[in-house]
Amino acid sequence: MNPTLEIFSQGEEIVTGQTVDTNAAWLSQQAINLGFTVTRHTAVGDKLDDLVALLREIAGRADCCICTGGLGPTLDDLTTEAVAQAFALPLVFDATAFAQIQQFFSHRNRPMPESNRKQAMLPQGALRLDNEWGTAPGFAVQQGRCWLVFLPGVPSEMRPIFLDKILPELPQRFSLYPSQLITIKTFGIGESDIQQRMNGCDIPASVQLGFRASLNDVQTKLLFPHAYPEPARTALVADVARLLDDYVYALEGQHEESTDLPGVVNQLMDQGKHTLAIIETASQGLLASLCIGVDWLLESRYEQSLERLTQKMSIVMDAENLSDSDVAKQLALELQKHNQSEFALVQVYTGGRDALADKNQAVTVYSVLLADKTFHDSAHTVAGSIKRKQNQAALLALDLLRRFLQFGQYSKLST
Repeated sequence: MNPTLEIFSQGEEIVTGQTVDTNAAWLSQQAINLGFTVTRHTAVGDKLDDLVALLREIAGRADCCICTGGLGPTLDDLTTEAVAQAFALPLVFDATAFAQIQQFFSHRNRPMPESNRKQAMLPQGALRLDNEWGTAPGFAVQQGRCWLVFLPGVPSEMRPIFLDKILPELPQRFSLYPSQLITIKTFGIGESDIQQRMNGCDIPASVQLGFRASLNDVQTKLLFPHAYPEPARTALVADVARLLDDYVYALEGQHEESTDLPGVVNQLMDQGKHTLAIIETASQGLLASLCIGVDWLLESRYEQSLERLTQKMSIVMDAENLSDSDVAKQLALELQKHNQSEFALVQVYTGGRDALADKNQAVTVYSVLLADKTFHDSAHTVAGSIKRKQNQAALLALDLLRRFLQFGQYSKLST
């Protein structure tokens, strides 16, 4: 059984929502990758009695605890004092820690405030964790079964101390058998549809199945225990990916690097040495911004209306008697002719600017890709705020390109 680990975040700014607790999320990922079972995230404000009580509770039920925050020089930084009270460990002056704090200020040609002396007071017997990135040293203490680690709350200090000082120590203190997390990333399909497709897939009880939905994709997560046979793991991942078909744009956790939909498109465009030109409307420039820094984007144009767009491109067409998809196809031909790009990607939408800005109105986004003298198109209804419509329009156009690059055609019906 994997050792248990709890994450404890201290600070009034955390519990009041003024600061998003990114430390807990990052530490959880590190701990799970190592082989811990993360059982709880807890946040407590600047109340000494609450801190003392929680520390005693955690020490009695967890194998390891990582606490962030409350190590600063001000009166509301109470973590060290709470540790001293919770475990009857008197605070003692650490001369090495104090010298490091003084050095921090001297290197910046600043006088050290007297209040920073407080940061050199550590619980008796604690392991000091030197902070080369700030003034607050971390420390660790053993209390019964639980090894408790205390780190600064500033992420730019917390992360390097954890990686340099704590990460090498954990395998020495605990028997760790890391699980393997495989993430199947999809776009254009919802959680309920994924679940329905997977009803025919036999997921063993030892494999933990989970989902994470966001505006940009839906992730299906398979957490395999340490001893799970690799051939069986590979076969199960392949079965799930097959059921999700070409909605899958990336797999993570086997040998692949982490990436998103724009990253996948960039890789495919680079591999094929393709070139692209873009016209976008509903995404309002976001589509081009997702392609910043790439060599394959030859041109991007954004206009809020088709009328202005056709005028600027000197195109004469009877737009009133043509469908939006046909208008987009004519624009793609002109765009490709203008810059000699291999592919032309055009996005238009129905309803006009008022509908796009109205969160209570849906719009239909048409994406047309001209490639190999053939049109590939899709139509999707998007709703919500203008930012959501903008984001979805950009990703839908990129996904049309992604599907062509991976499969040679857009193989799904429009929605």
